[in-house]
Amino acid sequence: MLGVSFIVFTMMYFTPGDPARIMLGESAPEAEVVRLREELGLDDPYLVQYVRYVKNAVVHQDIGRSYATKRLVFTEIASRFPNTLKLAALGVLVAVILGVPTGIISATKQYSLFDNIAMVLALVGVSMPNFWQGLLLIILFSINLGWLPSSGFDSFKQMILPALTLGTSSAAIITRMTRSSMLEVVRQDYIRTARAKGQVESVVINQHALKNALIPIITVIGLQFGYLLGGAVLTESIFSITGVGRLMVDSIKSRDYPIVQGGVLFIAITFSIVNLCVDILYAFVDPRIKSQYK
Repeated sequence: MLGVSFIVFTMMYFTPGDPARIMLGESAPEAEVVRLREELGLDDPYLVQYVRYVKNAVVHQDIGRSYATKRLVFTEIASRFPNTLKLAALGVLVAVILGVPTGIISATKQYSLFDNIAMVLALVGVSMPNFWQGLLLIILFSINLGWLPSSGFDSFKQMILPALTLGTSSAAIITRMTRSSMLEVVRQDYIRTARAKGQVESVVINQHALKNALIPIITVIGLQFGYLLGGAVLTESIFSITGVGRLMVDSIKSRDYPIVQGGVLFIAITFSIVNLCVDILYAFVDPRIKSQYK
């Protein structure tokens, strides 16, 4: 978190533009601009400003105020974060529903027609930018067919296109990981033993193979959830969703640096919490991991 705060603060510090001038407007007197710069501490050296920023964030949980609205950055982000979290969760749900079953079938039917088609689609899904896919979905389902709305995030219909836009690219990655992990497991001796004992194929795959292949799959799902929190930036802008991503894009345009810094820091914290939860989940999926700490 310290590294993230340092990189973002440094980028915002060296970005051209005077925050005091932005807050007061281009027509403000120079004396007022100088006074506001002194009041905000913008005349202090770079290291002094950074140490003050970190101290306020850690000690007082204060990551600044928005230049545009004068409200606390935390308040601005917290009011929009639920939509971002909901969008990322829906994207992961779509990715898991599409990716895990496809990967399992591809592994059990290796080199079949289904496997080849699934891998080609997965390659396309990984390569396709989210913002371009979102625009294509809007053109097809909103403009041409008129089935789904092109903006908003309040009703179920409004959630479908953003969730598909985010979820399909992650589904491609999860499909490839599931297939790879399952192929490694189904070649093990205990799988051949289960089949030799006359176990039904569905039991062999679901009870023996899938459970032992879950660790890499859960890892990539957790990582994708973290990436979707940040990847929702352009998706929220395309579909006019009032989330953290759209707030950051608008703040970059208006040079509202505290919002940009706070948004990146907030997403990084969430990403770290998701990774921690995934690590804890390992112990419940694989008893061997839990037994190491008993």
